[in-house]
Amino acid sequence: MDFSDDYDYPMDYNYSDKYENYTTEKVLVFQHQSTCVKEVLCVSLLVVSVVICLLGFCGNALVIWISGFKMKKTVNTTWYLSLAISDFVFCAFLPFSITNMAMGEWIFGRFMCKIASSVMFLNMFSSIFLLVVISIDRCVSVVFPVWAQNHRTIKKASVVVFISWLLAITLSFPSVIFREVSTHMGITVCYNNYTLHQHSHKIVVLSRFLAGFIVPFIVIIICYSIIILKLRTNRMTKSLKPFKVMSALVAAFFICWFPYHVSILLELNHQSYNQSILIAGLKVGSSMAAANSFLNPVLYVFMGNDFKQKFRSTVLSKMENAMGEEGRTTSRYLSRSSSMDGRASTHI
Repeated sequence: MDFSDDYDYPMDYNYSDKYENYTTEKVLVFQHQSTCVKEVLCVSLLVVSVVICLLGFCGNALVIWISGFKMKKTVNTTWYLSLAISDFVFCAFLPFSITNMAMGEWIFGRFMCKIASSVMFLNMFSSIFLLVVISIDRCVSVVFPVWAQNHRTIKKASVVVFISWLLAITLSFPSVIFREVSTHMGITVCYNNYTLHQHSHKIVVLSRFLAGFIVPFIVIIICYSIIILKLRTNRMTKSLKPFKVMSALVAAFFICWFPYHVSILLELNHQSYNQSILIAGLKVGSSMAAANSFLNPVLYVFMGNDFKQKFRSTVLSKMENAMGEEGRTTSRYLSRSSSMDGRASTHI
């Protein structure tokens, strides 16, 4: 996997020094050989990537099947179905990157170079935007239960999901613009060509960091702070268990993506850091980011109320119960709140 998505390989690797004794004729027939099997880090990341691909593909396929075909369609299943589709598409494209990492070069052409990289950022943006939407939805349901009971519909949720995906596609488009393929000294690489504009690299990195990490993080923190304060002052709700699946999803996203964003920000000033350490950081950070795509279905399974009871049940039942738990609890909360508001208005 070319985890260093934002590293300009042809410019940062001095191939001419490594092969300076070759004549021009010999360079033209130079045969590249992968060195991944000789590097412990590369082999480790290769194994991890294969595991992520297999678990993520199968796990998210199950979530799509359950939330899309086995469960009653609700606002909550609409959110989680979209999240699963995002992760499933990402895992479906992982074999291209795994092959690239194993062979040490890109063999799939210019078109797939652009698309494979775009899918990674499409997954990042669509996931975080959906997590923001779910957080806002939970917040509105708790603070304005009567309004949510009357206006929270599947049709509106579908529209919001569509807008989130459209925005994610738009923000992923820089990969289509800047991603290129180049061959040097017999090695074909898929890299980012930021030479078209002087500040294009910085603009792309900072926009991804702000739109895909900082701003969503702030919005989610605000929403959950409001939810916690509201529930603690509400006698009907004695615990925050109904929101632990969502909380785990948010925590997993930020833990998995934070190292990647740090590495990319450091890479903006790569002259000040050791190149080998930067590349290793980018590879590890991107591996952690990819791991988020298989963690989501795992969290659906193991974040139920009674783990022992769910452990004895089937895998499909675990997933269905975990995903439906928040929907059932939110519905009960909205119904109770509506009932209390109705009684209050009668007394007045």
